Amino acid sequence: MKILLDFLPVIVFFVVYKMTGDIILATGILIPATLAQMAYTWFKTHRIEKMQLVTLALVILLGGATIIFRDKTFIQWKPTIVNWLFGIACLGSHFIGNKTLIQRLMESSLELAQETWRRLNIGWILFFSVTGIANLIVAYGFSEEVWVNFKLFGILGMTLIFILGQGIYISRHLPPQSKPE
Repeated sequence: MKILLDFLPVIVFFVVYKMTGDIILATGILIPATLAQMAYTWFKTHRIEKMQLVTLALVILLGGATIIFRDKTFIQWKPTIVNWLFGIACLGSHFIGNKTLIQRLMESSLELAQETWRRLNIGWILFFSVTGIANLIVAYGFSEEVWVNFKLFGILGMTLIFILGQGIYISRHLPPQSKPE
């Protein structure tokens, strides 16, 4: 459910673009859709994660620049910037503090060895890096419509495959008492 909520503004962006063929209008709808997503999250949980705030800030900043300058380049860079910032945060946590970012986010649900947490963190660093690069390849190597499709289906597909792989990896490294029967 959370991944669907996270991708809801992108789905709204996609639908508006498909209905109108206008990336500026789709971006104009993306901004309030992202704000509505944050409002809903706040209403349901009374908290907003830092990653969500970064995404919101970039949607407003780069989406606003796209609309003001009528230049799709700004919004096309947003997925790359978001992914690279998250990758940098994961990388920084690898060297700063006692726990990686991934461990801090997931340790309340999982008990894993420190080395397993570090490997998961490296996996996320690589995932965020590759996703950012893939976005730029599609944005600059293909048509606007292909990029819009990739923004929804490609990035969502990459994310789902990565999370599935991560789940398989985690299941192999759970302590014996934590493994499902």
